Amino acid sequence: MAASYQQPGVGGGDSTKSSFSSSDLETPSISSRPLFSGNKRGGDLRGMLDSNKDTLKLEAMKHLIGMIAKGADCSDYFPAVVKNVVAKNTEVKKLVYVYLVRYAEEQQDTALLSISTFQKALKDPNQLIRASALRVLSSIRVPIIAPIMMLSIKESSTDLSPYVRKAAAHAIPKLYNLDPDQKDALVEVIEKLLKDQTTLVAGSVVMAFEMVCPDRIDLVHKNYRKLCTLLVDVDEWGQIVILNMLTRYARTQFINPNREEFKEAAFYPESASEESSSEEGEDESKKAKKKKPVYTMDSDHRLLLKNTKPLLQSRNSAVVMATAQLYHYLAPMEETSIIAKPLIRLLRSHREVQSTVLSTIATITTQRNSLFEPFMKNFFVHSNDPTHIRLLKLEIISNIAGESNIHSILREFRTYVSSSDKEFVTTTIQSIGRVACTIPEVTEVCLHGLTALLSNKDEMVVGEAVVVIKKLIQLQPKEHKDLIVHVAKLVDSVTVPMARASILWLIGEYCHLIPKIAPDVLRKAAKTFTAEEDIVKLQIVNQAAKLCVTNRKQTKLLFEYILNLAKYDQNYDIRDRARFLHQLVVPDDETALSKHAKKILLANKPASVLESSYTARGAWRIGSLSHIINNEAAGYIPLPHFPEEPPDPTVRNVEDDMFYSKVQKKKRKSFYSESDESSSEEESGSSSYSSEASSSGKSSGTGTESGSGEETEEESSEETEESSSSTDAGEVLANLKQKFSKKQPKKSETESSSSEGESSSEESESDGPDQPTSKLLSQKAATAAAVTTKAGKSQESTLLFFDDWENTVPTNQPPSSSLPLGNNLLKQNPSEIHPTTNSSTSSVYKIVPPTFKPSNSTELLNRIKGQGLAAEYKFTRRAHVYSPKMAAIEVTFMNKSDGTLSGISIGSKRLQSGMAIKDIPQLTQLASGGSISVTMGIDFNDTLQPAKFDLCVFPDKKFPVQIQPMVGELIQAIEMTYEEFTKQQGKLSGMNENSDKVGCHSSAADIEHIKNTVLQRANLCFIDSSNTNSLHFAAITLSSQALVLATIKLMDGGVKITVNCEKIVIGSMLVKDIKEALGK
Repeated sequence: MAASYQQPGVGGGDSTKSSFSSSDLETPSISSRPLFSGNKRGGDLRGMLDSNKDTLKLEAMKHLIGMIAKGADCSDYFPAVVKNVVAKNTEVKKLVYVYLVRYAEEQQDTALLSISTFQKALKDPNQLIRASALRVLSSIRVPIIAPIMMLSIKESSTDLSPYVRKAAAHAIPKLYNLDPDQKDALVEVIEKLLKDQTTLVAGSVVMAFEMVCPDRIDLVHKNYRKLCTLLVDVDEWGQIVILNMLTRYARTQFINPNREEFKEAAFYPESASEESSSEEGEDESKKAKKKKPVYTMDSDHRLLLKNTKPLLQSRNSAVVMATAQLYHYLAPMEETSIIAKPLIRLLRSHREVQSTVLSTIATITTQRNSLFEPFMKNFFVHSNDPTHIRLLKLEIISNIAGESNIHSILREFRTYVSSSDKEFVTTTIQSIGRVACTIPEVTEVCLHGLTALLSNKDEMVVGEAVVVIKKLIQLQPKEHKDLIVHVAKLVDSVTVPMARASILWLIGEYCHLIPKIAPDVLRKAAKTFTAEEDIVKLQIVNQAAKLCVTNRKQTKLLFEYILNLAKYDQNYDIRDRARFLHQLVVPDDETALSKHAKKILLANKPASVLESSYTARGAWRIGSLSHIINNEAAGYIPLPHFPEEPPDPTVRNVEDDMFYSKVQKKKRKSFYSESDESSSEEESGSSSYSSEASSSGKSSGTGTESGSGEETEEESSEETEESSSSTDAGEVLANLKQKFSKKQPKKSETESSSSEGESSSEESESDGPDQPTSKLLSQKAATAAAVTTKAGKSQESTLLFFDDWENTVPTNQPPSSSLPLGNNLLKQNPSEIHPTTNSSTSSVYKIVPPTFKPSNSTELLNRIKGQGLAAEYKFTRRAHVYSPKMAAIEVTFMNKSDGTLSGISIGSKRLQSGMAIKDIPQLTQLASGGSISVTMGIDFNDTLQPAKFDLCVFPDKKFPVQIQPMVGELIQAIEMTYEEFTKQQGKLSGMNENSDKVGCHSSAADIEHIKNTVLQRANLCFIDSSNTNSLHFAAITLSSQALVLATIKLMDGGVKITVNCEKIVIGSMLVKDIKEALGK
């Protein structure tokens, strides 16, 4: 806020960054000097200040201000300057006050002589003089003048000029620091200034509020809506202060929108709860309804989020950070995605800003890693990044790692470990360990990569790799016996203390797996015991004790030798450990404790938890100094917890609030609503319902997942604000619902052209089943008419249409049922819809039909949960016609209820990044006992994440379902020669290769059975070869067209399964899937 003290045209600019030296005073020409050159002798300046001419005084003051701007000490001129406080020239007086503000605190005695002059200046006609006089008066830090300052502040707080009132707000914290006993009187002034309706004062008075009485939340109640409205027009630094204050205020006045019970209530529809309790009786279902919490956002809460959203586009990085903080702590989970892009934009700023933003993102990703997953490439390390920026980016990449992006992240890590920055390399190795623990599918791949680092020439790299390998081996020690042996061989070459301690701990903990190697390692460690670091000595003593209880015959004497060395060690921890283990393992008299020595020393120990170091920083407010230094800084105000029950919202109501009801209405409507209405009208066309709803800012919500519920809340918010009444949000929602239910669609909607029909059908699909009954039926009729008209116009549209409606002929349909789809729809020839691809991979290899097609279906929706609607699905092992990246899935709907079901469609989707769904056409009717099959397309983006969506039934039923892919269904079989197979397999070695063994019959008679088992489990193509001991299969992934090469090698007592694929998750999961199939 210091910038607000500066006068226009005085002492500003970049000259404050220059340094002052004696050479600056030696330039002879005055006319050639810049304004603030400061080149003037001391005697000359004093003579000019004592002169009767205002021009000389003004020249002298300009030189003094210039010298101050360059950092020179000009306090010696204070007596000569203070005399000119009574000058009649306004320009001279302005500069005199600028000088006095700087030195009044240092020259208090001299400044006190002019107190009467300053008080007189408070009545000056010029607002700048009045404000400057108050600044000088508040800069004299003498307790005796505190009453005078208090009177001046009270008088200035009622000044007609907002500039003077702003200066009064700045003076409040100064007086409070000088005399805390004045707090009560200052709070009254703050309360008065908070009611100020000018943007110039708002930021300054909120800063005074935060410094004097931050706990007086009651002062904010009546001014909350006004501050939200003025926020966009306040100066940037004022916006930061107000945002921080409103964040604290909202945490005390609104309930948490992300509480678990609200999430469950929002996820499961009311119809599902009614159906599940229908068997228990109607009374119980009503009780269950009453008990279920339903979250309705407070209109003032919505007002805050809506008015702060434009600030994410601010040019000031601190404003963007404060707004992102507000959304992070106050917004519903589905609305926080809008803060990602603004924070990514700040990464193009200076390194200081980058560091702060990256620290904030690192903390956010520990709680919501999917928020920044689409922007992963922005966190890749550049060669010119400093080390601290590199480490922060590495932290973020590790936090957002998932199945969909792990192969890209591991490729980045493989590059990072070859960097010359050793601190960066060691942190990268730790990140590899974290990723391996987080994603079990790549644990083996990471272990192979870390094992390769054990041959690195740098000891720090080897040491860190050993430490991480030790933590990963703890997860599955029995499966990594060979790796333990390999690590044990490094005990002679590794010198890093932490790495040597990790090796010794591994050998001691799993000595039963390597009984021949462990004693020899202990023998070598005993030789160098006296020269080792303390942490290594402790592990040597522990290892000796563990070996003694498991192999006493070979290691007892060695154990006693090590104990004798430890008894006389300088470190008391080592001496105490030696005495304790001696009495536990080889006591003089056998005790009850010594009998259980083996159980105590070799008890199962939990694996080390590799988690982000920024998880603990979530306790501090993101963006604060305490968050950056990970410790409480002076003046830190913690964020309060949300209340369990919402406080009374009527405390924010203001009677006869002319500003809020009129000024705010005109201003905010022009800022938000005009553009929103125009864009909404363009989207809605002739729909009366859409044009009615456009006034709530429908277009401004595009791209978010808030849905129509948020728009309704915004409408209720605006109505509540305009009427300035305390109408409950639930009543407003009910009124709006009743209002829209009375709306009847225009007749022209059903008689519109085919293009209008298509647009209305698209709108109806996006709106879902929440729209009015009459509108829904009219739009479906228009859709059917449009499709019928358009069916014969072009081959492309016909293909798309028939792909959507393929296999929709009802089966087991009673004669009485009449589907509008009819049985007269032409069926496509399967050869015509054979999937084609456009990638380079698929252009080289020919896609072949699957050898086996799945016959078993998987339940999608149970008839109990679906209230009579049952659904099941199965993969067809072919690409969808809509897109070659989509898997075609046959979905069968069955009506198990007594009545007819209508309007069956797909509602809202909850998909991972990169996934997509091609909707099924809406099923207009499904008679009781009937069934119908449709084909839908899903692009799983080469991941095994489920596709989650809602099945909607007219009028308002929603059933959450999900389709879980099998890895064998995400690939397409391709033809390939054995020579090409061998060539491509060689290119996909190393981290792209996954293998495992399984015990099964592997005789020549069983080869055909193994081949069929593999082809049934996965959509692969068998490749003929002269090698009778191996089976080879090839395919490509649907989404990225990546090669998938599988080899089954016959061995004694079993087979070895090897899969080569650059998609690491696909490869590792396919190995497990084939292993499971062959194991049966």
